[in-house]
Parts: sequence; C-alpha cells; structure tokens
Amino acid sequence: MTNRTGLPFESASRARRHRLAISLAPVLAIWCQMALCGAAHAAGPKDSGPADAVAVPTAFQLQLVYADRTWIWDNGAAYFGQKDRPVRAWTSEQDTASVGEGRWHLSNDGKMCMDLVWRSKTYAAAPIRTCFSHRFRSGTLEQRKDPDGVWYSFRHSPGDPSDELRKFEEGDTKGAQFDKIRTSIDSKS
Repeated sequence: MTNRTGLPFESASRARRHRLAISLAPVLAIWCQMALCGAAHAAGPKDSGPADAVAVPTAFQLQLVYADRTWIWDNGAAYFGQKDRPVRAWTSEQDTASVGEGRWHLSNDGKMCMDLVWRSKTYAAAPIRTCFSHRFRSGTLEQRKDPDGVWYSFRHSPGDPSDELRKFEEGDTKGAQFDKIRTSIDSKS
C-alpha cells in the first residue's frame, strides 16, 4: 500500500507512465523541434532572438525535402529515390552529356551527400561525392555546396519565388531524359 492513496499498485502505474513517457520522448522531440522551427519561420524578422541565430535541420527533416523528388538544374536533373536512397542524375550541355548513378545520404548535422558514378561518351565511370550543407537562419532554410560554397536561400517561410526548393518536383519527373541520355552514352558510336 502507498502512503498517498492507500493503493498497492500506485508504483506500478507510475512505472507504466514513466515507460510511456520514455517511449514517446523521441517522437515528442521531433515534433517539438519541427514546431519550434516552424515558429521561428513564422516569426520571421520580428523574432526577438539574434538576427543570425542558426539551427541545423535533422536527417529526418532533410528526408522530407529530398525523398521521391526530382531536383531540376539549368542543364539537367537529379532524382532522389526513397527505398535504399538511390540517386540518378544527368546533365546535358552543348555536345556533352553525362549520367550519374549512386546513393544519397543524410546526417543530423544538416548534410546531404550524393555518391555518384558519372560517365559520358568521352570519359569512363568516375565516382564523385558532392555534399550540401543546410541550416535554418532567420526563418529561412539555407543551403551551400560543401566545402566552401556560398550560403543561399533554399526555402523561405512563407515561400519565395526565388527559393531553390521551387526547382523540386514530386516523383521521378525527368526519368525519360535520364534513360535517353544513358542509352546514348552506352551506345558509344
């Protein structure tokens, strides 16, 4: 029996509540982090914190940005698959075209990396790792090419027509172009 209620099962009930709280802690942590980032985005320039306060997105947050989306470039595109995180990309400029295939990776320090093996008609397969860092700053998700690229706006809250994220399309929207260029490269006439 317990002193507070006189019931013999209060400690068991308390233990169950404690286990439940521990099991929900990761879910609540993710939810709170996303809610706080959302609040920071909503506050925008009126935020009372330092103007250059910086937070780093988690791998989960970046997964929501990239998975099952096509990133359209000026001269090509890259598709980021979900299961096992495949990535396939292509570029095409005057008289040159290349394709890259590999995997993409995320980390909790705000990085997204692509390990691609690139090839074209003029050069054999060459593995290349390209990484981008991400950060939240003053209500905006920013991105830069590592190791020393310039930070630029990736996504404002609310959205802005100049956001890089507007170059993302849901699904594998450029798969036909990738297949066409890959077939052309593999035929090497």
